[in-house]
This record gives sequence, C-alpha cells and structure tokens, in this order.
Amino acid sequence: MGSPIYLDYAATTPVRGEVLEAMLPFLGATAFGNPSSAHRFGRTARAGLENARREVAAAVGAEPNQVIFTSGGTEADNLAIIGAALAARARGAPMRVVTTAAEHKAVLAASHEVVRLGGAEEVLPVGPTGELDPALLDQALATPTAVVSVMWVNNETGVRQPVEALAERCRAAGVPFHSDAVQAFGKVPLSLATVPCTMLTISGHKIGAPKGIGALVVRDRKAVDAIIHGGGQQFGIRPGTENVAGAVALGRAAALAAQEVEAEAARLAVLRDRLAAELQAAVPDLVINGAGAARAPHVLNVAVPGTDSAALLMHLDLAGIAASGGSACSTGAAEPSHVLVAMGLQRSLALGSVRFSLGHETSEQDVARTVAAIPGIVEKVRQLAAVLGRG
Repeated sequence: MGSPIYLDYAATTPVRGEVLEAMLPFLGATAFGNPSSAHRFGRTARAGLENARREVAAAVGAEPNQVIFTSGGTEADNLAIIGAALAARARGAPMRVVTTAAEHKAVLAASHEVVRLGGAEEVLPVGPTGELDPALLDQALATPTAVVSVMWVNNETGVRQPVEALAERCRAAGVPFHSDAVQAFGKVPLSLATVPCTMLTISGHKIGAPKGIGALVVRDRKAVDAIIHGGGQQFGIRPGTENVAGAVALGRAAALAAQEVEAEAARLAVLRDRLAAELQAAVPDLVINGAGAARAPHVLNVAVPGTDSAALLMHLDLAGIAASGGSACSTGAAEPSHVLVAMGLQRSLALGSVRFSLGHETSEQDVARTVAAIPGIVEKVRQLAAVLGRG
C-alpha cells in the first residue's frame, strides 16, 4: 500500500521542525518563567513573547500591540464577535451581529450566543458557489450593527470571499469588520496593511504550529470588550498567563508562512488542479463544490453521486488516504454540511461530499496515488449503496 497519504491539512498540520526548535527552550529549564514576573526568568519569557508578537504582526501586516494571543481560532472568533457585541452594549448601541450561512461553526455559535445575551443576528445567504453578494451586506448595514464577520476562505470548500470589498463597506459604514482567516493565512497573500479589517483570526495548528494557540488581531481596542476576566494581561482584552511556548511557535510558523505563501500557493494550486482534473476524468459525474468561485489553492471539495462520505472516507482510510467528509454524524443520523446546504447543494450530493486538503508535505506522488485509488473506491461504495437502497 505504501506510506499513508495525508490530505487533511485543513483539519490540522504536523508541527514543523523549525517551529518545534523555536518553542522548545520555552518549555525547558531556562525560559519557562511567567512573562509577568520581573526576575530574569520572567524577562526571558517576556522577550520570547514579545518577539512572537512582532513576528505575527509582521506576517499579517499589523502592529505588534494589535496581536492578542488566544487558545486557538475558536476562542479568537468568540472574542471578536461576543466581545464586539459587549462593546456595543457598553456604548449604548445595539448588540447586532451580521454574518453568513457558510461561516465556521465557531462564528455561527458565537453569533447565536449574542442572541442569547439579548442581542440579534442576521445570517446572510450565500450563492451556489458559496460567495456572498456584497449588495446583501449593503442592505444589512442599513440597520445599526455591532460587528460583521465574514470568513476570508471557507474551511470546507476553499471558496474566497470578497473580503477587501466587504471590509471597505463596513469601514464606510463605521461598523467593525472581523474575518476568520484561519484557512487563508499562509495559503493566499494576506495583509491588513491594504484591507480595512478591524479584527482577524488566525490559528497555529493550520500552519505548522501546535494545537492550542491562535491569535486575534485587534486594530481598534474600542471595538471589543473582554469575554473572560482576570489579571489584565494582553491589554485586558484576553487576560490570563500567556502560553509563551505556543506564542513563540505561532510567531515562527507565521513568519515561515508569510515568507513561503506565494511559492507554496502556486505549488499547491498546480497539485489541486491536477487532482481535480484527474478525479473528474476518473469519475465523470463527480461535482466540484465551489467551482467557478475564487478559491484558495489547498482545498478541493468534491461530491460523488450515489455515495455517502462516511463510506468513502472509510475506504480511503483503508487505502491509506486521509481526507475529511462533507457531513457530520449527529444523534446517529448523517447530516449534510451546513456550508454545502447553504450553497443549495442537493442533499444526496452534500452527503456524498469529501474534502481533500493539501499542505506543506503534499507531493505529486500523493496526488497520483490518490487518483489511482479513487475509481475502485467509488465503485465499491456505489455497489454498497445500491445493495442498501441508497443509490
């Protein structure tokens, strides 16, 4: 069978050697101190933390004092959305969130929490390609709004939203704009120096850092209130003793991602397009979800008629290929991806969708072996579906 093939980089990535090397001293005997302590151990930790802040800021086109370290993308999204709603309430404005139906569940759940806290939400529809029509945002901005949150790149389909245009509309309306850039950073060129984005979320484990570290870039501190409370670290926006080793890892990973993004994006686009073309040749009725939209180069989401993603993934795994599904199991029943449903994809196709996501270690051989395995896997799954009456 050969060595396993990992095509699930949108889920998580291995820690890069350069990143591990950078963070290890901050787990050892000399740099383990609390960065709030005044002694030499604390000063060493503080120096590492502030260097990491500078690296992240430089990588995204922000200022170091705008980088707030979090436990990951989910916390950063919650801080941006709930924190913006609380800030609006504090200044006597409505706690209203505007977002899209194709957002990551961290954003949608945070938006729902604002409603539970007494606010309101408007979830804008996306079109068949998964893109938001900026005209819909114009209509939504006619009502006073605490924050607009639209992801830069969709985690399931790779579809890119017109973030530049959306952020500019929000700037003109005086409304804070947040973007979850977890799947964009390191995959597409990204700089806040040219985009009027108030808040930006990134996550370490998507770019070769460990799990458990992320950041929210906050360019206007008045736009957000803390959602946890403690000792006042990180300007009081996200208190608590910082994860110094994690921050150092994120800083190094962010610097590498920014240095490599153009070359890596071009390389991955070639591999993604080859995978798409050869899969369509092997399975002629295969559907590429998000086709026709601008997409990040590392994600390919396909629907295979007459199959279900759970069976496809099982057979892919047996063949040594790791990928992700377009559906999730809930209370024992398969439910289609909310992103694909929002795009209007037929339920049977949504349930038969698989996401292949490429990364730093993906090779031409990985693509070739995957394409070679797919026809037999699809045939087996379709035969099984026919026997079970699902085809």
